[in-house]
Amino acid sequence: MPAVEISAGRIHYSERGEGPAVVLLHGLLMNQTQWDAVIGKLPEGFRYIRPELPLGSHPEPLREDADLSMRGLNQLIADFLAALDLHDVTLVHTDWGGSLFLTAYGLDERVGRMIVLPCEAFTNFPPGLPGKTVTAAAYLPGALTLGLKQLRIPWLRSSPLLFGWMARYPLSDELVHGWTEPGLRDKRIQRDMLKYGKSKRPKAELIANTEALRNFRGEALILWSSAGKVMPREHGRRLAQIIPRARLVEIDDAYVLSMIDQPDAVAAAMSEFLTEAVIESE
Repeated sequence: MPAVEISAGRIHYSERGEGPAVVLLHGLLMNQTQWDAVIGKLPEGFRYIRPELPLGSHPEPLREDADLSMRGLNQLIADFLAALDLHDVTLVHTDWGGSLFLTAYGLDERVGRMIVLPCEAFTNFPPGLPGKTVTAAAYLPGALTLGLKQLRIPWLRSSPLLFGWMARYPLSDELVHGWTEPGLRDKRIQRDMLKYGKSKRPKAELIANTEALRNFRGEALILWSSAGKVMPREHGRRLAQIIPRARLVEIDDAYVLSMIDQPDAVAAAMSEFLTEAVIESE
């Protein structure tokens, strides 16, 4: 897997194809394999890039002094796009919603379009029972290690406190083992994630930073799930209302991880949005 050096450390990523850049982000305690069921169904003619963010499943720890607060992670994404010299990027958000704040921080100059799957927004940080479980674990010695081990046990990870409300259908052992291996192997991986988990996120600031998407001038596809309790259905509709050039498409029979629950439907909606953008630019 290639990697690029930025001020925070080395960011690993995978890529395939050539053409306009599509950067697919991932969620907390997950990595780019979150997109494995969809990536092969997306149209040719694009450069698909999947970075490994320092959210607890990344392969290599970042520098000890790296700023991994909400703003720091947004700066990291902006630095990653700059390091690869990407322009007019289609940025794909899922689960971790902090990257929606690039506009609020004035860091979205390289982002031309967005696809927003169910993710944190407004005051839903941390989201639902899974988010609150991770936050509690951040302050209890040894709790994160225990939680990673529990995620490897199918009947435990199906609990609403873990991944039970994240995916409509059971997640495979192979997938979850890949997500949990880095943190169990290297405590510095946990350290990186805990920096974000313990960072301050005032509610008024979260709302303001989400509302700043009114200033995003590119097109946006809000690809939300109609089911689930972790990312409220109404948030997808609110995002579609505040982003001036947004459209809303809802995926049925899916929770937060709709790219795993309903890969065909997610790929079809993303493909239509991507190809329409290319046609309009010609």
